Amino acid sequence: MRLITTKSTSVLSIGSLFLSPLFLSGCGQTRTPITVQPAVSLASKQAKEVKADDPNHPAAPEFAAGLDWLNTEKSVSIKDLKGKFVLLDFWTYCCINCIHAIPTLKNLEHKYANNLAVIGVHSGKFDNEKDSRNIRDAVLRYELEHPVVNDKDYKIWKSYGVNAWPTLVLIDPEGNVIGSASGEPDYALFDRIIGEKREEFRKKNLLNEVPIKWALERDKKPKTLLNFPGKIITDPVGNRLIFSDSNNNRIVIASLTGAVQTVIGGKTSGLVDGDFTTAKFFRPQGLAFDAARNSIYVADTENHAIRKINLTTKIVSTLAGNGKQAQYPPTGGMGKGVSLSSPWDVLQRGNTLYIAMAGLHQLWTLDLETAVAEPFAGTGGENIVDGERKRAQFAQPSGLTTDGKFLYVADSEVSAVRSVNLATGAVKTLVGKGLFDFGDVDGAPGKARFQHPLGVTYKGGALYVADAYNHKIRKLDLTNRNVSTLIGTGKRGSADSSATISGLNEPNGVAWSGNQLFIADTNNSLIRVFDVSTGQVKTLTFTGLK
Repeated sequence: MRLITTKSTSVLSIGSLFLSPLFLSGCGQTRTPITVQPAVSLASKQAKEVKADDPNHPAAPEFAAGLDWLNTEKSVSIKDLKGKFVLLDFWTYCCINCIHAIPTLKNLEHKYANNLAVIGVHSGKFDNEKDSRNIRDAVLRYELEHPVVNDKDYKIWKSYGVNAWPTLVLIDPEGNVIGSASGEPDYALFDRIIGEKREEFRKKNLLNEVPIKWALERDKKPKTLLNFPGKIITDPVGNRLIFSDSNNNRIVIASLTGAVQTVIGGKTSGLVDGDFTTAKFFRPQGLAFDAARNSIYVADTENHAIRKINLTTKIVSTLAGNGKQAQYPPTGGMGKGVSLSSPWDVLQRGNTLYIAMAGLHQLWTLDLETAVAEPFAGTGGENIVDGERKRAQFAQPSGLTTDGKFLYVADSEVSAVRSVNLATGAVKTLVGKGLFDFGDVDGAPGKARFQHPLGVTYKGGALYVADAYNHKIRKLDLTNRNVSTLIGTGKRGSADSSATISGLNEPNGVAWSGNQLFIADTNNSLIRVFDVSTGQVKTLTFTGLK
C-alpha cells in the first residue's frame, strides 16, 4: 500500500449530512494510474439532500463477470443483494492499512447482520496477490466472514473509480451508491450512516432483513497442527526453537528436533496477562530471546502490544501498548500508556528492544529499564528514503536482524532490504527501489529484486531473507550485495527435497542454528528445516503438541 505523504483526508457526503473528514493513516495508488472518472462523488463543497434519482447518487456498477469468488458457493451480484446495505472493501492483502480495516468491517457486519453485506474486492498490488489460492490463504489467515472477489485485472476497481487501498464504498438497499471513503475506516462514522439510513429504508419497507449465510472457506479447510506460524528464533544456549503459532495465538518452545517443551497462550485471542495457561495473545509475530533475563519478547501484532514471557516465573506481562492502534503522527509514550501499531518483529540488544512497527512505517525502540517506547527511525511516511534515521522513510518494515554494527530491515512494501548504522544512525538501501518495483531477480544490487520480503536473519557476512511473495529464501552477500536464491523455485509448494526444487509458501520467519536454517513456512502452516551439509529441506515433525 502506498501512503500519500501529505496524510490527506477524504470527506463522505451522504444524505443531508456533511460528515467531518475521516482520518487516514494512509491511502494507496495503483501501479498504473487509473484514468476512469469516479462513479462516486466522494464529497461536495456544500451539503445537500441526495435523492434516489439524483445523478450524484448513481446506481452501483454491477460486478464484472467471470471472476473468482471466495467465501461463497457462487458469484454475487449487486442485484442479488437488493434490500441490503452493501459495503465494498477494496483491498490488497499485503497492505497493513487494509489489515487495520478488518476489525471495523467485522464489527459492522456483526452489528448489522440482518441488514449489511460486506463484499471484499481484492485488487492485488503484487503479482503474487493475484493468485486466488493466495487470496484464499489471506481470507483464512484474517478470518474473513464475507465474500471476496479476485479483481486481479482491476475491472471492478476501475468501474468504481477507485485509486487507493483501502477504499470503502457504501451502497443502499436500492442499489445506489451512497458515498465512499479512502483510508482506514472510522467505525463510528459508518455506524452512524448505516444506522440512520436503515431507519429511512425500514420506514419505506425496502429492507430485506433476513441474514445471509455464506459458504466460508474456513469450513472447507482441513485442521492442521500449526496455523499460519509467523516468526521463528533459536536459543543457541539451550538448543531450543521458539516460534509464534500466530493464528493459534500461542508461542511454542521446542527442541531443535521438534520435541515440544512449553506452550504459552493459545485457545482464544485476547490481551490477557497471566501464567502460561491463562495468558492470551492475538496473532503474535516477532520474537526475541533475552538470555540475561531468561525472557522472550513478543511482538503481539494484532493487540498492538509488546509482551514479555518470563521463563523463570512463568508469567506473561505487557511491557508496552494499551491495545489501541496508534494514529498519525506517532508520539511514543511509556509502558501500558502508549499506543502502538502492528509491531511485526522485535530484536533485543542490552536494555534496548528494537521494534519493526509495520503499522506506522517506522522502527521504534523500547527501553527495557524505563519502559519508554518511541520512534527510532522513519518519519511515518511510507516510501524508500535513505539518510539520517529520523528523516528516512520505510514502508511496512516486517523483519529485523543485526551483525552488531548494523540493524538490517526487511522492508516489505518496497520489496527492499535496508540497513541502519547503529553508531551513526544512517539509513541505507541494500537492495530495493520503490513501492511498485519488485520481482524475482538474482544478481547485483541494482538489478536484484525481491517481492514483499517479511523476514531476515544474519549469518557469516550474509543476510538470509524470507522473500515471502516469491516463495523463496534468498541470500544477500554483504560484501558485494549480490543476491542469490538459496531455497525455492519461485512457485508455492510444500515438497521436501533439495533446496533448489523444494517448495515454500509465503515464508515469514528464518533463524539459524549451526548448519540448520529453520523456516516459518507460513501459508503451508509448517516449520521447515534446511540442512547445509545435505542441501535438503525437510518438514519438522513435532511431538507433544496439540
